[in-house]
Amino acid sequence: MSDQPGRLDAILPEVYDELRRLARRALDRERSSHTLQPTALVHEAYLKLAADPKLQLHGRLHLLSLAARAMRQILVDHARVRGAHKRGSNPLQVTLSEGLLDQTPSAFDMVALDEALTRLGEIDEQQVRIIELRFLVGLTVEEAADLLGLSTATVKRETATAGAWLYRELRGRNL
Repeated sequence: MSDQPGRLDAILPEVYDELRRLARRALDRERSSHTLQPTALVHEAYLKLAADPKLQLHGRLHLLSLAARAMRQILVDHARVRGAHKRGSNPLQVTLSEGLLDQTPSAFDMVALDEALTRLGEIDEQQVRIIELRFLVGLTVEEAADLLGLSTATVKRETATAGAWLYRELRGRNL
């Protein structure tokens, strides 16, 4: 498929399997008892995107990027609902792997991570996109670079910078 503008329903069939792969990667980073399945996460992301009557996609890569953001929002919403039911016990955990700062992987509360990513987005939206794609969806450096139209060096540099910022933001929290 080319990366020409189009409608969601026209582009979705061409990338559905890829969206399921992204959803599976995102859910692999969740707690093992998570109730969402990859297909359900893709369908919820589709419904979220389809609800925007002004949505104009600029091809496959644009859809994948928007779907990654929608998946993050869905996972955060599920974490908030679960937290409301359990009131403080065992918050939903997400692992940011590959040692953002050459540290061992650390688990973060999904809601706290979302709040930190929102704050980071006020400073640098590109870094948030990279973190969403790399660690919430599980893309490689090369895949994220291709999707965002950046060099692999830029993705690596921005990942390190964002990782350091997130580490500082989250280290004070009891996660």
